[in-house]
Amino acid sequence: MELNWTYFFSLFSMAMFWRAVVTVVELGTLSWLIGLVLGFCVASAQLSGITALRAAAKVYVWFFRSVPLLVLLVFVFNSPQIFPSAGPALSIPFVSGLLSLVLTETAYMAEIHRGGLMSVSKGQREAGRALGLGYWGIQARIVVPQAFRIALPTLVNEYVTVIKLTSLVSVISLPELLMTGQRLYSQNFLVMETLLAVAVYYVMIVSAFGAAFQWLERRLDLQRRQPASLDDKACGDLRATLRPVALVPPLPAVPGAPLALEMRGISKSYGSQKVLDIVQLRVATGEVLCLIGPSGSGKTSLIRTINALEAIDSGEIILFGESYLTAGESPDSERARDGVRRIGMVFQSFNLFPHLTVLDNVLMAPAYHGLGDAAMRDFALGLLDKVGLLAHAYKYPHQLSGGQQQRVAIARALAMKPDIMLFDEPTSALDPELVGDVLRVIQRLAKEGMTMLIVTHEMEFALNISDRVVFMEGGKLQMDVSPDVLRNQPYPNDTLLRVRKFMGMPSHGGRAA
Repeated sequence: MELNWTYFFSLFSMAMFWRAVVTVVELGTLSWLIGLVLGFCVASAQLSGITALRAAAKVYVWFFRSVPLLVLLVFVFNSPQIFPSAGPALSIPFVSGLLSLVLTETAYMAEIHRGGLMSVSKGQREAGRALGLGYWGIQARIVVPQAFRIALPTLVNEYVTVIKLTSLVSVISLPELLMTGQRLYSQNFLVMETLLAVAVYYVMIVSAFGAAFQWLERRLDLQRRQPASLDDKACGDLRATLRPVALVPPLPAVPGAPLALEMRGISKSYGSQKVLDIVQLRVATGEVLCLIGPSGSGKTSLIRTINALEAIDSGEIILFGESYLTAGESPDSERARDGVRRIGMVFQSFNLFPHLTVLDNVLMAPAYHGLGDAAMRDFALGLLDKVGLLAHAYKYPHQLSGGQQQRVAIARALAMKPDIMLFDEPTSALDPELVGDVLRVIQRLAKEGMTMLIVTHEMEFALNISDRVVFMEGGKLQMDVSPDVLRNQPYPNDTLLRVRKFMGMPSHGGRAA
């Protein structure tokens, strides 16, 4: 039996089918959008540190992924038998269908969002915390934009799935596409022609929205964004509009002023492993300390506690004479965050925000803290000029070399005009030929009087730049001396001999080889 093509094509001019298309688009889009938002909330709950909230979210996802949508539709539509007060709303097929789809889609969306959120590296969150951003600021400005880009292809696929799932709502007599087709072929028995037309309608809906989502994906694809460097003339014109910028805000030298940083009896353990053991450290304003020692000695842990990235088990950290962080205090406390704003942090792996341009990376924290005006923009451009990256201000991190990214990270930390800078192995992730550019920026900071603590394996650099070299081993400060003592002490003790050996220096003194 041949298909009735005349009848098939006539189905595309029927008003009832186009009304059904509108119903499908409304139902599918609303279900997807509401599920998108609620799914993010459930995913956030699953990743929460609150046990009860995490458990409730996991139970929700488990239950609604397990129950077939068809069963849920019938149950929700007939639930007024159990809950009579819900009758006026749930007796409407569209409302029952929407509620059922949202309950189901929220569970699936939660897993999609959870995958996206987990794919954003821990370093991104830590970079936000180091800039003084609160939890919601980190989520809104750093995590969610990156997670959404990562999850977008799967979210688009879920939209297609929702559109097709609307066909199941015919079981509660909602006149969507399948129900409309069923009513027609029950009258004329032209089943194949009618179902073929229904399939074409679904293909048209999916294709139209699929094209829109593909356009959105292209717009959000960071790899497609390749802004060019500013040429010499553009850099010169821009530089002419900028005021001179000092990398280090001047701090008045007040006699008897408190120390910039004091660590009193700091201890820190990860489980049974003690990484910091009653550390005592005093740093005066304008001093440069280089922390050296073998891997696992506690250098990075020390830096992280100073910047409130880790809580401390015992002791107290004092910043410019004021208590900043004490044992048992949350690193997210208001007092800790206020202190963090006075401390700049540069990470070993850069931790730039990949979805922002170089300039926007530098402006992120000032904008969050309410300082993002035109003058701040000029200051940020001036910082980039100081670190030799003005020409790359409108590029994205993926367009830069490792050394350039680290210099952007330094400019980003300096944008908050910190009083202390922390560097955690700033050159260890760089190729040898890129190390020099980063070290020169740090040397300039030292000359301008910035108080700095630098974890480094660059031994010659440590000897040349630091006022004191601190050797750590086993979570303890084993030695705290000037470079001059390291080089010239004629009668070294065992500890000094150990440090000289570690640094590759002659045992009798002298410069590192």
